[in-house]
Amino acid sequence: MLNQVDAVMKNLAPQGELRIALNYGNTALAQRGKDGVPLGVTADLARELARRLGVVPRFISYDAAAKVAAAVEENAWDIAFMAIDPKRAEKIDFTEAYVLIEGTYMVKDTAPWLQVEELDREGVRIAVGQGAAYDLFLSRHLQHAELVKFSTSAAAIHGFVEQGLEAVAGVRQTLQAYAAEHTGYRILDGHFTAIHQAMALPKGRDVALQYVTDFIKEMKANGFVAEALQRSGQGGATVAP
Repeated sequence: MLNQVDAVMKNLAPQGELRIALNYGNTALAQRGKDGVPLGVTADLARELARRLGVVPRFISYDAAAKVAAAVEENAWDIAFMAIDPKRAEKIDFTEAYVLIEGTYMVKDTAPWLQVEELDREGVRIAVGQGAAYDLFLSRHLQHAELVKFSTSAAAIHGFVEQGLEAVAGVRQTLQAYAAEHTGYRILDGHFTAIHQAMALPKGRDVALQYVTDFIKEMKANGFVAEALQRSGQGGATVAP
């Protein structure tokens, strides 16, 4: 009879290694350290989960959440970290959220807008990373503004600057980091969505999903998530309730 860890590994990673997808496009959650070592709350959670399962994690790098989501079709990963979204949930199962991150806009200093609600109007072009959580949300909710889509969130920022678009949508921390290093830009007050970040598994791995869901609940309750965010300089992100 299999013990719990063996049963979880058989269901989660039957090939015997734990493949972890990391999205470096979301700098609030994942960063490259010295010599390319993965850092951030996602890497810390992955290592702790792997430790409990008695395996060494194999990190697979991506530069956009949309690419992580697409890779589930190729059975390319066993665990990922991404925003909960109903479209993704067609092929991916999620734990409860462990972090809440604001989706907001960066505009030029000279722009007239102060609040996010003001941008949904005709003639406003908003750069987004295609398939990112905020792209999926804005595609469903914007009534008048036009979304201009780029391959990654980083490309969206560059496209906003180079093409003179009215705004770029993104994770608050990522936009703040860019504005801090480049004069002439500011972040709008408020947010258009609170992005619920969770651990994700390919559909059909129900035994593993329950184990990982319980793991995330414990990591929030014991302070692990909050400490990992602080350690990586992302204290602005909020631990999900």
